[in-house]
Order: sequence, then C-alpha cells, then structure tokens
Amino acid sequence: MRCSGISDEAGDSVDVQIRAHQEIGWEYMELRLVDGENVALVPEAKFEEVYAAVTEAGMKVSCFAGTIGNWSKKISGDFQPDVDELEQAIPRMQRCGTRYMRIMTWPNDPDAPWAEDEWKRESLRRVKELAKMAEDGDIVLAIENCRGWAGLTPENALQFIDEVGSPALKWLYDTGNVVGHGQDPWDFYSKIKPQIAYVHIKDCGREGPDGPMRTVYCGEGEAMVREVIEDLLVTGYDGFVSIEPHLAAVVHTGESSDPETMYSTYVEYGRRLNEIVAAARRRVV
Repeated sequence: MRCSGISDEAGDSVDVQIRAHQEIGWEYMELRLVDGENVALVPEAKFEEVYAAVTEAGMKVSCFAGTIGNWSKKISGDFQPDVDELEQAIPRMQRCGTRYMRIMTWPNDPDAPWAEDEWKRESLRRVKELAKMAEDGDIVLAIENCRGWAGLTPENALQFIDEVGSPALKWLYDTGNVVGHGQDPWDFYSKIKPQIAYVHIKDCGREGPDGPMRTVYCGEGEAMVREVIEDLLVTGYDGFVSIEPHLAAVVHTGESSDPETMYSTYVEYGRRLNEIVAAARRRVV
C-alpha cells in the first residue's frame, strides 16, 4: 500500500504541493490543479514546468485527477471535451510514468433528468469509447463513486464495469462519498472490492445524532476508514490510498482557507493517515 494525496488541497503552486508531500514523507502525489488549472488541460509549456518541478524534486505521480464526467458536467452535455482531455492526458501520463486517471460518469441533468436507462446507456457508450483510448495508451481509467449512474449503488458499479468489459477500466473507491451520499460504506466497499484499483481517503461525520454531515479528519467519521485500510492490507492490496481532505479546501465548491491553513491541514491529514496505516500494518502482521 502506497500513500499519496490530491496535492492542490495543500496549496496552489506545484512547489507548495511538492513540499507538503515531502514533509509528510511521501514520494507520490496525485495531480489535479496547479495554479488553478487542471494538469490534464494546461498548455504544453505549463505542463512542462510542472513535470520538471516534480521530477527534479524526486517525486512521482500516482494519478491524474481529471475532469472527465465530473460533478461540473451532465449526461446531456457535450462529450467531445472529455475525449479531447483524455487524448491530451495520455502522453502526459506516459511521460510521468502514471498509470491511473480518475474519471466519473456524468451526473444526470438536474433541469431535465433523463430516464435511468437512457442515463446508463449513454454513460456506457461514452466510457466504452474512452476505455478503448485508455487501452491503446496503456493507462487505466479509475471510476470514482460519485454522482454518475455507476456510483448510485454498488450493484450499478459492478454492472457498469462488467458491461464496459475493458481491462483499462477499474474502480476508484472514495471512502467519504458513500457517507455523503447516504450509502452504507461497508456494503459498498465490500461489494466492489474486487474491482478497486485506487482509493481516495475522505471522512465524514455528523455534528450530533441529527446534525448536518461534514468532513472530518480521517478516522474520525462514519466512513470506516480504519476498517477499510486494514481490510485492504489483509487482502494484499498494493495500490494507492490518496487523501482528499475537503477540510481547508473544497475545489468543486470553490471554498478554501488561507494558504497557511490549507498547507498545515493537509500535512496533518497526511500524518494521520500514516498513523492509521502503520497501526493497521501492526494488527495485520
């Protein structure tokens, strides 16, 4: 098991992101935004700057957290930008030696919702096309359990993977999303476990029995982070667990704290994950 993190939650610049991971003691980082732009979409000159900074620091990239099918899009929207993004991302991933690209499966249209079978059918059509591109590029698309059709239930998740039928498609299990979406974390995790190739560590809990759901430090909420980490180790998981704290910075809502708080919160979150993993290793051994 290797630890990483969605680095833009530590800070905007790649230098700050690198420094945070080095302070935590990690050699991997998951790239998403650098100076407010997604690394899969930035101009080539900007990507070269990021690549140079990462490699010169002796760091490695565990995953590209792309925008394909994510919360900002909808199933009725234009698919071509997603195709273009993957086409541009693949050679960059190859350059970085990165195997995984995070995708989602398009939320339904909130203004004019599609019937579930249409939503599913179009999601499958799109991912089949993307998966073929991923196969040709020798990378893996990792679907995150989010607002897309495939993330509605664990049964949907497994059916989706089965119907696409590509070795270039796996599952990215986000520990916190299931809680935020009102799903049973252990049920979802245990059912899709054979298809999990990458894990995001997020945790959520309530302020009192009837209070609102909020993000918390890993291991302090209802996402069963400790149990999932231990079970992954027991079953021989040798992939990545990557933090996405959503405490001092929440990219999809545009919320962020001051730079110092972002940085210190991220580093503390990473250290807590290190402690959880270390404790789980002691129990497993």
